[in-house]
Amino acid sequence: MPLQPLTRRAELVKVQLIRKNQHLGNNQLAISSYPNTFVPSKKIKHMKFSFLLLLFSLSINAQTIINGTVTDTKNQPIEGANIYLDGTYDGTSTDANGQFQFTTTTTGMQSLIISYVSFESKTITKPVSDLTNQKITLKDDVNALDTVVLSAGAFAAGDNSKVSVLKPLDVVTTASALGDFVGALQTLPGTTTVAEDGRLFVRGGTADETQIFIDGIRVFTPYTPSTNNIPSRGRYSPFLFDGITFSTGGYSAEYGQALSSILELNTINQPDQEKTDISVLTVGANLGNTQIWGKNSLSVSASYVNLAPYLEIFKDRNDWKKPFETLAGEAVFRHKTENGILKLYSAFDTTNFDLVQEDINLVNGLPLALKNQNLYFNGSYKEVLDNYWTISGGLSYTYANGKTKILDSDINDVENSIHVKLKLKHRFNNRFKLNFGAEYFSTKFEESYQDIVVQKVDYGYTNNLTAVFVEADVFFSKKLAIKAGLRSEYSELFKETNISPRVSLAYKTGRKSQLSLAYGSFFQQPNSAILKFEQNLQAQQAQHFILNYQYNDEGKIFRTETYYKNYNNLVKFDTDFASFDTNYNNLGSGFAKGVDLFWRDSKSIKNIDYWVSYSFLDTERDFNNFTTAAQPNFANTHNLSVVGKYWIEALKSQVGLSYGFASGRTYTDPNQPGFLNQKTKSFNSISLNWAYLLSPQKILYLSVNNALGFKNVNGYQYANTPDLNGQFNRRALRPAADQFFFIGFFWTISEKGTDNQLDTL
Repeated sequence: MPLQPLTRRAELVKVQLIRKNQHLGNNQLAISSYPNTFVPSKKIKHMKFSFLLLLFSLSINAQTIINGTVTDTKNQPIEGANIYLDGTYDGTSTDANGQFQFTTTTTGMQSLIISYVSFESKTITKPVSDLTNQKITLKDDVNALDTVVLSAGAFAAGDNSKVSVLKPLDVVTTASALGDFVGALQTLPGTTTVAEDGRLFVRGGTADETQIFIDGIRVFTPYTPSTNNIPSRGRYSPFLFDGITFSTGGYSAEYGQALSSILELNTINQPDQEKTDISVLTVGANLGNTQIWGKNSLSVSASYVNLAPYLEIFKDRNDWKKPFETLAGEAVFRHKTENGILKLYSAFDTTNFDLVQEDINLVNGLPLALKNQNLYFNGSYKEVLDNYWTISGGLSYTYANGKTKILDSDINDVENSIHVKLKLKHRFNNRFKLNFGAEYFSTKFEESYQDIVVQKVDYGYTNNLTAVFVEADVFFSKKLAIKAGLRSEYSELFKETNISPRVSLAYKTGRKSQLSLAYGSFFQQPNSAILKFEQNLQAQQAQHFILNYQYNDEGKIFRTETYYKNYNNLVKFDTDFASFDTNYNNLGSGFAKGVDLFWRDSKSIKNIDYWVSYSFLDTERDFNNFTTAAQPNFANTHNLSVVGKYWIEALKSQVGLSYGFASGRTYTDPNQPGFLNQKTKSFNSISLNWAYLLSPQKILYLSVNNALGFKNVNGYQYANTPDLNGQFNRRALRPAADQFFFIGFFWTISEKGTDNQLDTL
């Protein structure tokens, strides 16, 4: 490969010499053919000889020798490196000793170019006479595929990622996920199984400690509303995203207001074809369409879910007055400029349900009705200004309105939130890149409460926060890199400024492996359940320490990560639940430490793709209404997830299996001394799915969650008062249904006819 440019230059030099010879011959012919001109033949030959001798003499005198040696940073010679003068055909390549030499007739200031595959090209600009005995060292090209990746704490998914542990379609082909991107991420290490909730609980943190972003812009209400023992789902369709970054800790200084982790979803930059997607499900239907014109594209989708028909066949433990029903829609508009892209994303949904749930303290059960409306808009723009500068930014707006009726109480919540962000990236060279920017968050939350005793009472708050951040990526070599950043946040509500240093170091231990370290300080303000009653507080803080090892081969990934998290300034209160008459403070604390393991292999066994995740978590907290530090009831000591997919060519089918295990969670038994003094039995679930390719782009999909019907228990509810024997009676908090059955038909109509090919999922 390195000799090809040199061979081409030699051929061009040969052509140039031929043209020069032809030019001299034409001149001779012109002299001898002039009319009325006589030149003796001997004199002509003498003049020709003298003229050529003069040219040869001038040529010898004008030539300059350029030579030197090319080595790498370890002083090892580089053989086959290309060496040439910019804008000329003068050059050569290095020999086995890294040495080179060639001559040139050019004079004055010239640029000597030195290049070789997997090394950074180098340019030396000097007078030609000074380009002798050059000692040239080439550095590793840090843009090469085998360069170290700054990945401590982060799982990347998508075709654009150097190291992907999940693919976008894993979301819809993992048996236990039920088409929810949050469900798919719960098969990764670092997450905790809280089956009745459905949100992301990461490394001993609450669900509120994980923040979700779309194209770098905050999503304030990412989950659909739900109630006790019915898990929430992510609001957004996985088909609109081509990349997912799930950071379980130690994330970039660009992101804030998250004590545990961040999840970033990146929408598709530009679809490759126009298409229509049709889905008919046992619980509803979906319809989507994508159009492309010029540099523009638009993707829209609508979905309707109604559990009433399903519940007629598969009863659960709730007394439904109006089963869960939701209508949702999404749209993404994209416009490509010469060097940038504008994306406008919007989503809305309206949800309502009415039911009565069993309650040990209420003979007739606990009635609950909810109506919720949610609107989300996200606009982002990114442009490469030149070879050194890139600008990006965007804004989001969220409107959420929830109306809840519990017994005789009416609660109405309204939230309006805005996030604005601007970021600049300056590339000094391949080894040093600087990111810096600013962002602004604003939330206005209002709540009204009334019942048959209390007249309407209003609560709420306005929370504005400004942040600036700066972060540098420095690649010392292909083996060693560091990311260091600083984030500063000012809260108008608390009148305080917090400084958060972040640093991540990565070292490549081998061609396929690397070791990473990360440290970060993170701040987050209390959630709405607290701030609506009390604003005289401080931001909560967490510190992360992470050590990560990663091995990445074709079709195989192994990760192991150990971590320690330290919590300070957690909010505490002195009543059973946060209320208007509660006393609040920031005296809470805690820790979380553990080990995460992950292995994925899609190559060793033909047509089989599988991954295994395991997490060990040791954590205690003293926060909320805790009377002492204890393992919180949302934390499992052991979590195991196994996911497998098998493609059966003869049947044009993909079958899948997901197994989830989690050790018992704590609860307080008032019949025994102590706080959070007991644990539930372990959680087990095996989910199965089958996808059959009816014809190109038509898929029939079937799945069942907890196929073996394990009798899982999420916790226990105790009576408020003891019985005649002084014992507090209890009831088990079971899932609304032990199993969930799902059937879906998916049909894609597209130009190329290549979507939904099961053997590529």
